[in-house]
Amino acid sequence: MTERFLRYSLTHNRPVRILHAGTMKFQNVTVVAMDGETFSYLSAKNRKIPVTCPLSDVLSAGYARGDKGDTLENSLREESVIRAAVTGADHE
Repeated sequence: MTERFLRYSLTHNRPVRILHAGTMKFQNVTVVAMDGETFSYLSAKNRKIPVTCPLSDVLSAGYARGDKGDTLENSLREESVIRAAVTGADHE
């Protein structure tokens, strides 16, 4: 189940809340890359350099505060961002 939330973050570029096994602390992260055994993420503290973590170190994962997991809403948001980027590029 945790892998499903990580894939959601990767696909929709949305933060998710994870519980690390070593520290037993929750952290909001945005997944930027994922393979079979590890994933890389950006956190609020470290937004520039991705941190790589084994999937086995994540005990729990869920939606970040304020995110309902509505993929239709996320798709509309992504389309509006792309549309704004394209129209902004045409004006330059």
